[in-house]
Amino acid sequence: MVDVAGIFKAYDVRGVVPDQLDESVARATGAAFVEVLDVLGGPGAVVVGYDMRPSSPALAAAFAEGVASTGADVIDIGLASTDQLYFASGRLDLPGAMFTASHNPAQYNGIKMCRAGAAPVGSDSGLRDIADLVAKALTEGPSAGSTSGHITHKDLLTAYADHLHNLVDLSGIRPLTVVVDAGNGMGGHTVPAVFAEGPVTIVPLYFELDGSFPNHEANPLDPKNLVDLQAKVRETGADLGLAFDGDADRCFVVDEKGDPISPSAVTGAVAVRELAKHPGSTILHNLITSKAVPELIAEHGGTAVRTRVGHSNIKQKMAETDAVFGGEHSAHYYFRDFWRADTGMLAALHVLAALGEQDKPASELFAEYERYVASGEINNKVEDAAATVAAIEDTYSGVDGVTVDHLDGLTVSAGQWWFNVRASNTEPLLRLNVEAADRPEMERVRDEVLALITGASVEEN
Repeated sequence: MVDVAGIFKAYDVRGVVPDQLDESVARATGAAFVEVLDVLGGPGAVVVGYDMRPSSPALAAAFAEGVASTGADVIDIGLASTDQLYFASGRLDLPGAMFTASHNPAQYNGIKMCRAGAAPVGSDSGLRDIADLVAKALTEGPSAGSTSGHITHKDLLTAYADHLHNLVDLSGIRPLTVVVDAGNGMGGHTVPAVFAEGPVTIVPLYFELDGSFPNHEANPLDPKNLVDLQAKVRETGADLGLAFDGDADRCFVVDEKGDPISPSAVTGAVAVRELAKHPGSTILHNLITSKAVPELIAEHGGTAVRTRVGHSNIKQKMAETDAVFGGEHSAHYYFRDFWRADTGMLAALHVLAALGEQDKPASELFAEYERYVASGEINNKVEDAAATVAAIEDTYSGVDGVTVDHLDGLTVSAGQWWFNVRASNTEPLLRLNVEAADRPEMERVRDEVLALITGASVEEN
C-alpha cells in the first residue's frame, strides 16, 4: 500500500516511481482534486501539463482520467515548464496540475497543483484534504464516476512566450550572447520559443529533453551542476550564463567571468526595475535573502515585506499586500503580472534587460547589488531539531545588541551579521544561513553556530 502521507508534502506531491507514485495514485489524485477544489461547481475543467521524465506522460494521462471520471473536462497542454502550466492556469482561469519532480533525481516524479489563476494549493489550502481522499480511494476503491468529462489538447507555448515578451521587451537592448544550460530539462523546450528572435544569441547546453539527466542533475543550486555552464561562458566569451532547473521554474545566473550571481542580487535588481515601473509598490523577500534586498527596496521608494520561505507563503502574502514582485534566495521569483506565480524565465528576461540597457559587464552591474557575504545554505542532520534550535536560542538570547525572531525557524540578528536556522518539513535536517558584512565575520558566526548544531548532530552534510 502506498504511503500517501509520505508523498504528499507541504506544497506538492513527490515520490519514487513506481514504488511511491504510480498511475493509480495519479488517477485517484485527479478525482480528489476535482472534489476538493469544487471544479464541477466552478470552472468545470482542469489544465494538465508534464515534464520530460519518462514516467510523466503516463502519470499525467492517469490524472486526466481521474478528473474526467468525475465529469470535469481536461485541457492537456502537453510538455511544459511549471511556469508554462501557471501561465495556462492564469490565462484560462482554470485550476491546474503539473507533473514534475523539478530538480529531484531521475527516479522521482511528482505533482504541483494550483487553483484557478495559478493560486497555490498547500497543506492548509486543500492538499491535506486531497491526500485524505486519495488514501481512502486506494483503500476502498474509487467511487463510480460519470466518465463524461472530455480531454482536449491545447498548445500554449507560443502564447506563453508572447506574454513574457509583453512584460519585458528586449527589442531595444544591445546584442548579447548568453549560454543557457537547460540540464536536459524543460528549459530546452521553452528557451527556443522565448528567444526565437531578437538581440539575444543563445549558446545551448543540454537542450535535449532527457529525464535520465545524462550530463548532470538539473539542480543549479548545487555548485557542481554549474561547472559546465561556467566553463562554456568563459570559453565562448559570452556576456552571461543562465541555468534552469528541471521544470524551468527557477533560473540561476553567472556573469561573464563564470562567477555565480547571488539570487539575492537578482532579487534586488528585479525589485529596482519593478519599482521603476510601479513606484512606491510593495516588494516581498523571504527571510534568508540578503539584507541588501530590503535596503535596495527602501532606497528606491518601495515597501519591503519579509516573509517565510516557500511559494505558498509568498503567494498568499502577495495577494494580501498586492505586492508587485517577490524573491527567494532559492531563485524563485514571483510576479504580480504573472498571476503572482514563480517564473524563472521572466526573471531571466529582467536580468537580460538590465544588462542590455547599459554598457557595463554583468560582473560590474551586479556588484552594485552584492553588499554582504553569505554562507549559502548549510544542511545538518540532527536527532532533535527543536531541542537544537532551543539550545541555539538560549545561547544568543539576552546578548547585548542581538535580536531574535521566529517568523520562520529562528533568526538571530546583530548589527553586522544575522543567521537563520530552520527545520526541514520532510527530513531530519536543520538548514543554516549566515550573512555578515565581511568574510571573516561571516565565517566566525557560521562556525560558532555550526558548533552548536553539530554538537547534537548525527551527520553533517
